[in-house]
Amino acid sequence: MIGIVAVSHSARLGEAALELALQMVQGADVQVKVAAGAGSDADGAPILGTDAVAVAGAIDELAADCDGVLVLMDLGSAVLSAELALELRGSDVPVRLAPAPFVEGLLAAVVSAAAGGSLDEVAAEAGAALGAKTGQLGSPEENPTVTAEPAGAEHAGATAVAEDALVRRVRVRNPLGIHARPAALIAKASAGSDVRLRRLPDGPDASAASLSRLLILGARQGDEVEVTARGADADAALDRVVALFDDGFGEGVDDPAPAQPSATSTSPAAPATTAAPPTAIASGTVLRGRGVSAGRVAATVVHLAPPLPEPDASTVIAPENRVDEVSAIEWAAVAVADQLRSRTAQATGEARAILDASRLLASDPELVADATALVQTKGRSAARAVWEAATAHEKSLRALGGRMAERVADIRDVRDRIIAEILEVDMPGVPERDEPFVLVAADLAPADTASLEGGQCVGLVTEQGGPTSHTAIIARSLGLPAVVGVAGATGVVAGALLLVDGDHGTVEVDPSEERIAEARAAAVVVAFDGAGALADGQPVPLLANVGGAADAVAAASAHAEGVGLFRTEFCFLDRADAPSIDEQVAAYRGVLAAFPGRKVVVRTLDAGSDKPLPFANADHEDNPALGVRGLRIARRSPELLDDQLRALALAAEAESALVEVMAPMVSTVEEARDFAERCRSAGLARVGIMIETPSAALLAAELFEIVDFVSLGTNDLAQYTLAADRLLSELGDLNDPWQPAVLRLIGAVGDAGRAAGKPVGVCGEAGGDPALAPVLLGLGVTSLSMTSRALGRVAAELAEVDEATCRRAALAAIAASTAADARAAAAGELSGALRR
Repeated sequence: MIGIVAVSHSARLGEAALELALQMVQGADVQVKVAAGAGSDADGAPILGTDAVAVAGAIDELAADCDGVLVLMDLGSAVLSAELALELRGSDVPVRLAPAPFVEGLLAAVVSAAAGGSLDEVAAEAGAALGAKTGQLGSPEENPTVTAEPAGAEHAGATAVAEDALVRRVRVRNPLGIHARPAALIAKASAGSDVRLRRLPDGPDASAASLSRLLILGARQGDEVEVTARGADADAALDRVVALFDDGFGEGVDDPAPAQPSATSTSPAAPATTAAPPTAIASGTVLRGRGVSAGRVAATVVHLAPPLPEPDASTVIAPENRVDEVSAIEWAAVAVADQLRSRTAQATGEARAILDASRLLASDPELVADATALVQTKGRSAARAVWEAATAHEKSLRALGGRMAERVADIRDVRDRIIAEILEVDMPGVPERDEPFVLVAADLAPADTASLEGGQCVGLVTEQGGPTSHTAIIARSLGLPAVVGVAGATGVVAGALLLVDGDHGTVEVDPSEERIAEARAAAVVVAFDGAGALADGQPVPLLANVGGAADAVAAASAHAEGVGLFRTEFCFLDRADAPSIDEQVAAYRGVLAAFPGRKVVVRTLDAGSDKPLPFANADHEDNPALGVRGLRIARRSPELLDDQLRALALAAEAESALVEVMAPMVSTVEEARDFAERCRSAGLARVGIMIETPSAALLAAELFEIVDFVSLGTNDLAQYTLAADRLLSELGDLNDPWQPAVLRLIGAVGDAGRAAGKPVGVCGEAGGDPALAPVLLGLGVTSLSMTSRALGRVAAELAEVDEATCRRAALAAIAASTAADARAAAAGELSGALRR
């Protein structure tokens, strides 16, 4: 094994570069030490510099476990410190100082070391790293000659294939082609085997173990690649590599949309354009979008400050001044990371995690390195270089689609912050106001959204974004009603009165006084004392829906009686591969610890549809909502489910919470039986299922013979019952739990639960609707789970009615023929009871 020491003037740069490199070889055993910075000053601020003693210590620390050590250095005194460290070290392990670019070299060296390369091979990979990058920048006249490659490698052009080699042809399907991450995945998949790739018909040839050579292939989407493998494990290695190509390396496989001319074009010859002003929205208009954070609120409109103007593309920096421009980029990135670190320290919960991700993005060595390369090779100004590098990253994310496309706002936010720091101008963002307001914007960056905590913003409306965007996540964590994907929202004039309904995804411009009064009454947070009950004293457990440890702590503080839905997806999202059992155990314990001695209902991985995962369901599906999602993932990847159940059992053993486990997207008795057997084999005693499909609702009696409880997911139950995609805002009226067909299915499940004497919970959005809660209880539901902020309002409503009234309201609702009639009929019964 070869160890690696990274020597840098900046501890932050060293750590960020290492983090990037290790992401390429997740799960591999690689020995890397960072010897960076020169300590801290009296105020605790890091001192830029290098320390030969620290470098020597890092070499000696690796010597015990490694056959050789490669040392990479950033610049200047780092080289002197590394040379002095060779004299100061106490070990005699072979050491090589690599004259390689720091970030690119570290990345290539880590991948090569993870693949089992020798010291010579790892050093050669590091030295060749810059050649791949400069080649991609299209500056061949400035490219260093790449001469190093692992032993046995052949060079560009068609090569003869050995007779004993296995050969397959694959097509590059991912939008960005073979860039650093796919190359690292190929190297990892081929470790231990002699695998080579060649771009057809007559492109270069490369060893799969060589990150730099794989990048020099220049394989783009649509290119055909020949893959050959030799040796004892050749067949399996070939299958692994081919599977990566077929999967699009977890990045998606759709062709990218054709480039459209815009104000953000990076072509120097493209004339600057000005976006057309938004169309004014008249008073009385009702706009529709996607409600991503529940609640209703009315307040005046405030628009987000406009972004920074695009830096001039025609400016060319003289060669002698380019060092200063590069320095400006590097110091600006460090300053922005410091600013975001400060804001992260003041934030809590998911807002803190997302801001920390933005901080890492500001320190991203690839973004900074790409920008500095544009200064050095093309003479771009520092501001323009950052703009162009960020635009390239934006296009990459947008081409991936899905959740990754929603991260474009994050890139733009960091871009604007770095440019503002370079130009020494104020950063645009959320305006400060003394009165409550609704913030309207095309989109919001995570730093902007998180800064709303404790301010006067009471609601959010954006033209872009989706249910998993950072705007949605932080809005929910802050309890701000929010609607995203509202076409034309920025056309609402500043100062207009806006009624935001996060439950139904509507935005009303200048609504009536009656509507405003209703919204303001609904916005009042009602305290919950921790004991839900009807007026006749019958207890009704009121539980919380949580998505992680921060949510669980907030729910416990709100006196939730337990957790009715613990969404475990947060462990799996935004990853190229599944988390280990140990990672899952740690994450699950964080939630369980918040509810000692109380019930926590855990939903197993609910991926697919609007939450695809590259390692679970990356295949293109024409109708993903009806495809491989939820429990169905276990059909193709049973180990994902078994590992998760094992992790849950271990977490339950370590904590005192009463753990119950349920599976999403169950449609048949066979699926329920298999899931129950897997759970009990893993040591989990209480097993349930989600009722989200009409078939499960109709089979409830038979399902209760197998499981201990069920929980109704009203969002999906409405979607599948009415055949209406719940992500389409224009079908919002169909995705309504008051639809009589949905209520009748809930009633059928409630009847089956009463007959079996087993619990029936509701954990969908309907569980937090105070008007619907008594109806659900009348239909046979025994517990309700909701967002923490809804607990008090639901408890207050239930405390006014008894069981008999709930049943009358339920019968009236299911006898109706429309959702509006069901709502009115139930309200009549409930109001009549209050009058009596």
